[in-house]
Amino acid sequence: MQLPIDSTKHQGQRMQLVALLKEKGISHPQVIAALEKVPRHWFMDPGLVSHAYKNKAYPIAAEQTISHPYTVAFQSELIDVKAGDKVLEIGTGSGYQTAILKAMQLEIYTIERQRELFKKIQRLFSQIGLRPKQVLFGDGYLGLPEDGPFDAIIVTAGAPYLPKTLLSQLKIGGRLVIPIGEDPQIMYRYTRTGEKNFDKETFGEFRFVPMLKDKN
Repeated sequence: MQLPIDSTKHQGQRMQLVALLKEKGISHPQVIAALEKVPRHWFMDPGLVSHAYKNKAYPIAAEQTISHPYTVAFQSELIDVKAGDKVLEIGTGSGYQTAILKAMQLEIYTIERQRELFKKIQRLFSQIGLRPKQVLFGDGYLGLPEDGPFDAIIVTAGAPYLPKTLLSQLKIGGRLVIPIGEDPQIMYRYTRTGEKNFDKETFGEFRFVPMLKDKN
């Protein structure tokens, strides 16, 4: 199957976006390399492709959004991972964050609750040859205990509360990055320091679509 177009114009726009994100403080070499490599326009609705390299969120299917590139980069830095680490993503969404994590050479397990989006990303991932370890339709609040524990868990939707089930699926030393609250949410990072012990940090306000329970 032929890959979608990634023109020199797209590549130039991508480098300009990465330069902007560096100015905003993004500095992790793995994250920057992934942002330079992954064509964000592949994950946009066709009518919005011309906006792909603006630092803005845009609507996708099922009343969801593709996050700001800065938010994607910021969360990708916060999980503080190295190549080969095992990462669970809650909320596959457009698939852009998944692609960034995969380009960081991570072992990715990703869960999407919205069936419409799940089917769409399955087709897209097949088209572009993106092969996470698992792409699952399910309830992100439950995590993926049968495949844990994980070096990191990244949640890409706003949770009304901390899902304790996700904490239990972290390795010792593992990190959960999750926005919690109403609109806006506070970005939290929980680091597992022992069987029942976790360090908590906060990183300011962000805006995400709500994290929904159950499955459609």
